[in-house]
Amino acid sequence: MSTPLLSVRNLTKIYPGGVKALKGVNLEVQQGEFLVVIGLSGSGKSTLLRCLNRLQEPTSGQIYFEGQDIGGLQKTEDIRSLRKKMGMIFQHFNLIPRQSVLKNVLMGRLAEKSTWQSILGLFSEAEKNEALKNLQLVGIAEKALVRADQLSGGQKQRVAIARALTQKPTLLLADEPVSSLDPATCHVVMDCLKKINQELGITVIVNLHFLSLVRKYATRVVALKDGELVFTGRPEEITEEWFKRIYGEGAHDFSKNDL
Repeated sequence: MSTPLLSVRNLTKIYPGGVKALKGVNLEVQQGEFLVVIGLSGSGKSTLLRCLNRLQEPTSGQIYFEGQDIGGLQKTEDIRSLRKKMGMIFQHFNLIPRQSVLKNVLMGRLAEKSTWQSILGLFSEAEKNEALKNLQLVGIAEKALVRADQLSGGQKQRVAIARALTQKPTLLLADEPVSSLDPATCHVVMDCLKKINQELGITVIVNLHFLSLVRKYATRVVALKDGELVFTGRPEEITEEWFKRIYGEGAHDFSKNDL
């Protein structure tokens, strides 16, 4: 097997107050995977993604990305360079409401700009064309000049995906990207992520709740429970027994009709 794109070794995160969000997590991700992370709220899913791109500082352990030990990065420019390669999609979109869709997508290029270019919002025609191409990819190019606060939730999330793509990432991280969306819109957004994964070859790691989405989109699944990795395998290997181990004896698997 080829060298993993991402390798996590004995990753631990302890928050102030002693809360152990991650407890010695070990994980490898291959180039081109569509990996889904599942688990109850508070299981450590969001903390894991935020440690990967250094939005959270790991307490201990190692994270290797493209062969580099990124857990030890200290310089601001090094962490900034890392985050260019790891596009991040959040649950609540994080768009600038009064700016146009196109301008929001172009925000993905700010890491390449000097301070004065960022302040003035100076972007080249090539960058604008790239942003429009990414909007086309997620099926929302016709909204390029519309203000972001005039969009629906699903449209806003597709703008956020296009913005992340404008960074030209190697890895795309998505933290509960469909949890605030209606069922039909969930599939639209997930189809965009699948298209990016399959057509552009970008590796995707996404946190999800609904097992119907997991089984439709994931090439591999890992499960966290109380900060520990308790399952890794193919979506179809999540049996009723595994479901109860991950979510608890009282949980019910709605995956056949939840979406």
